Amino acid sequence: MVRERIHRVIFGQQEVVDQALITLLAGGHCLLIGVPGLAKTRLVETLGTVLGLDDKRVQCTPDLMPADIIGSEVLEEDESGRRSFRFIEGPVFAQVLMADEINRASPRTQSALLQAMQEGRVSVAGRYHALPRPFHVLATQNPLEQEGTYPLPEAQLDRFLLQIDVTYPDLEAERRMLIATTGAEQETASGVLNPADLMAAQRLVRRIPVGESVVEAILTLVRSGRPDHSEIEEVRRHVAWGPGPRASQALMLAARARAVLDGRLSPSIDDVVALAQPILRHRMALSFAARADGVTIGGVIDRLTEPLR
Repeated sequence: MVRERIHRVIFGQQEVVDQALITLLAGGHCLLIGVPGLAKTRLVETLGTVLGLDDKRVQCTPDLMPADIIGSEVLEEDESGRRSFRFIEGPVFAQVLMADEINRASPRTQSALLQAMQEGRVSVAGRYHALPRPFHVLATQNPLEQEGTYPLPEAQLDRFLLQIDVTYPDLEAERRMLIATTGAEQETASGVLNPADLMAAQRLVRRIPVGESVVEAILTLVRSGRPDHSEIEEVRRHVAWGPGPRASQALMLAARARAVLDGRLSPSIDDVVALAQPILRHRMALSFAARADGVTIGGVIDRLTEPLR
């Protein structure tokens, strides 16, 4: 039902939609990378509507300050003349926050968002303020223009459960979109779930049993991507640094979420293979020599998953 409601507004992009739902079911954050005009913003808005979540959007720019995202304290005076500080919440106090073109925000602002993503709270003037539950950041990034951008640090990239590459829609999907979005009336999304339902589903995901073979597949995949320990020659020669333990945790949660999304009672090795690209590609880096030779992260990850296929 959730997929059906989303696809009334989002045409095609089945894999992108599924990966976004996997991110939310697993309780994580995702990074959407694609050229302009591929409905990334529309997807986030639609997810918020269908899942009954309060969603807000921040357009990141170089002059965006941390207070513009997390909020700030203001000095107020009551009728008796007594002054006091009151905290005004920023847009981060939402259940789904869309950080549009996140790499255009300064490192200072990115670090403020990092605390929110990792801890589920923000600190202002020495006091902690808890964020709503559930809390998810769905950030977008434009791979074309890199002038005036601040590449996300590895620590923040690692906090994103999945990196979802949004590509152009296929011919039939683009035809349907062209007809549906240029008429007098347009289809709108409607709610199916509420925040309590989503959090219940997230708790269910963590209770899904995982077979020993899947656990071994995850460990083998992640550890073989580390150049210091890998037995694969291409990895030792081309990879500068590999995925850490958080990649293993992400694979475990996402594989469970993918099984639940497909109506299965436990994940399989096929789930691990299918999720290897979106989970590992932002957690690995190639050496300069590898990039000069035309080696890609996607190609290296395909090599890592060959023994599991």
